[in-house]
Amino acid sequence: MNNNTIVLTGGGTAGHVSLNEAIIPELIEKGYELHYIGSSDGIEKSIITKSFPSLPYQAISNGKLRRYFSIKNFSDPFKVLYGTLQATRIIKKVKPSLIFSKGGFVSVPVVIAAKFANIPVVIHESDITPGLANKIASSFAKHIFTTFEETLKYLPAEKASSIGAIIRPDLFNGNELIAEQLTGFKAYKETIIIMGGSQGAAKINEAIYDNLDELTKKYQIIHLCGKGNLNALLTGKPNYIAFEYVTTELPHLLKISDYVITRAGSNSIFEFLALKKPMLLIPLSIHASRGDQLLNANYFENQGFGIVLEEEHLTQQSFLESITKLVNAKETIINKQKAANSPKTPSQFVEILLSHKK
Repeated sequence: MNNNTIVLTGGGTAGHVSLNEAIIPELIEKGYELHYIGSSDGIEKSIITKSFPSLPYQAISNGKLRRYFSIKNFSDPFKVLYGTLQATRIIKKVKPSLIFSKGGFVSVPVVIAAKFANIPVVIHESDITPGLANKIASSFAKHIFTTFEETLKYLPAEKASSIGAIIRPDLFNGNELIAEQLTGFKAYKETIIIMGGSQGAAKINEAIYDNLDELTKKYQIIHLCGKGNLNALLTGKPNYIAFEYVTTELPHLLKISDYVITRAGSNSIFEFLALKKPMLLIPLSIHASRGDQLLNANYFENQGFGIVLEEEHLTQQSFLESITKLVNAKETIINKQKAANSPKTPSQFVEILLSHKK
């Protein structure tokens, strides 16, 4: 075993990668040798290899774990088994002293392999209810950290604890002047930023287009529409700018924004909470997800941190009405957000994580 080596895993969505992305620089600064185990075609590969080109990335087979009937349910267990064998070979070769998993289907073979190799595994669960992958992985983990206190009731009490939100410090380094240069907007004008998640959100995009003339009369609109979703006909439209996706530009765009329209992935909404941005939350519907975003959104609305508009109720009229409601409640929402618990930094989380090393 190499006490200086740590394996990271997690993928499938940006939310299953962002914490890993945030703690990698902290671990490298402390002198740790890192390896990332992910899928061959998941978003985690593009994020990690682009952000950290020198970090060893090793792809394994993984099968999707489903709560519903699918013919693939018969073949995917064999993919998980093969992925476990691949992960076992990697772990035996690099001999890590700790494995950290952020969840997603690709993490399951890694966590199982770690248990067989007697390597401690620490998991982080962002949502109120654990995803199926983390539910399975929790049986093999040494410890599970959660963002929400409510999540603890779904996990073994003896090895789970709530740590709160972990926020990237760079989000607080936004610069209004850079934002003005990126957008052509004026910082003193009210601005709405729309974020549909790492893949974009067709229904949110549609609502923006349907209401764009009305919205741009009152607000500057920054629209993160998702890869391949740019509408060339709207290029140059006053008070509107669209990006497929952004990376280092995000802190600056958030700095100039007064309101956020977003899905309700836990990582993102806690970041907006830390930045004191009133949110209109349009969670993925129960038909398109396991319902975790609905729970996250309702929790935030009950805390007074934002307003929820369920996708099933999303119409041209309800969208505009919800934005008006959000704008009118701006001061009240920000006051509630100011009273929320302070988030942890990746550096603080790394110190806690390293205490679980073998």
